[in-house]
Amino acid sequence: MRGSRALDPHPTRAKSLISPRRGVALPLPQWTTMRTQKAAHSSTRWRVAIVDDHERSRSALRSAIWAAGGEIVGESLRCRDTLAIIRRTSPDIVVCAAGLPDGDGVQAAAQVTDADCPVVLFTSHTDEALVERARAAGVMGFLLKPLRAAELAPALDLAIARFQETRQLKQSLEGRKVIERAKGTLMARFGLTEEEAFRRLRRAAMDNRQPMVDIAKALLASETVAKA
Repeated sequence: MRGSRALDPHPTRAKSLISPRRGVALPLPQWTTMRTQKAAHSSTRWRVAIVDDHERSRSALRSAIWAAGGEIVGESLRCRDTLAIIRRTSPDIVVCAAGLPDGDGVQAAAQVTDADCPVVLFTSHTDEALVERARAAGVMGFLLKPLRAAELAPALDLAIARFQETRQLKQSLEGRKVIERAKGTLMARFGLTEEEAFRRLRRAAMDNRQPMVDIAKALLASETVAKA
């Protein structure tokens, strides 16, 4: 039809951004297009957030993450923006530079770890003092600058595995403490032996088809309400 616009023969090509001031079509940045393609891929290896103020370092990380089958869900240049990105994107792991313009990358890593996300520290050096501070902050691994792409995937895989093991161990220990407190409550209330109290908790867990730790938490909560 004359005067009509022809259909785009390449419907999958990258779209453009429209400038709100002049209505000028601007091509999407190459890394944004690649990120969109990765996000659409069903077998994403990890969802990664990057915290680093050096563009060259971020570019190297992007390339290595994409090449390994990962997706970049957010980037931050400063410590103060890190937690906001973590809460907004819920990444599988964060790669955080040791030095940032508004603070210490190790301190930022500690905040990320407290938010229940593993961290790999990206640094140009690893002296004893830095390693000790990173360990205390809960950092799960290191990547050295300049980045060697082949080192990224093993470092991220190992960091995520270590973090999951640590979290499971912590949950297990906390669960045991809760069960011990619940047993003590039953023993005091009904004059039971420790074995009898444990059997009651186990029977309740089986009858309700719930983990024993959940039964123990419910018991302790009811005890608290009863005393209030």
